[in-house]
Amino acid sequence: MSFSKAISLAVLAGAVATLVGCAQRAPIPVAENFEYTSQPKVRSAGHWDLVSRDVVGQTLGTLDKAGVAPGTPMHVSLPANPTQFETAFREFLITKLVQNGAVVQQSPGQALDVSYGIQVVRHNSERPRFIPGQFTMLAAGLFAAYGLRHEHIDAQLAAGLGLKIAADYANSINSGGPTNTELILTTTVTRGGQYLARKTDVYYLENADTPLFTRPSYKNVNMKVVSQ
Repeated sequence: MSFSKAISLAVLAGAVATLVGCAQRAPIPVAENFEYTSQPKVRSAGHWDLVSRDVVGQTLGTLDKAGVAPGTPMHVSLPANPTQFETAFREFLITKLVQNGAVVQQSPGQALDVSYGIQVVRHNSERPRFIPGQFTMLAAGLFAAYGLRHEHIDAQLAAGLGLKIAADYANSINSGGPTNTELILTTTVTRGGQYLARKTDVYYLENADTPLFTRPSYKNVNMKVVSQ
């Protein structure tokens, strides 16, 4: 080993040791990503229908586990000053409940109260357009294992990895990719002030569709009265 190469390795080892030491004494927690997850994007009224189907299915299952007798009357409340989504979502909920055999009343009375609320969250940070998914991770794992067993990487395997990356990219980009706007939807069933079922979900929204989920804001108008 040449003297210059030995010096380079020593410098590199020192740099690595310094970085490790800094990591062990970080003044604040180090940021890291969550594990890979996917999140649906609500892009049409048809998607609202699918969301209501999921909500009703899981809500009825929760009520059954809570010991609520089948056929117990229910009433779906409409939020005050509802958004376009909230108005349509109530109709979807009632339809799906009736189709699943639930007894839905037009007025509250002694029925279980089914209510829901939404919160629109707007992020200002940049959204990554693509995150490698299951196809890429599976192929990459095989790719790495192959590379450990052999000194060379087979061209066909490398091409296969490229196809898997393309498949994940297409799966992500066809949905329009992540957006800066998300919808938090919570559905609740109560009786006498007691929570019987509750479900909260998060969905992506297209930024341009935000008005469908938000209430219009009214600015105070100063009126000047002129006496004659």
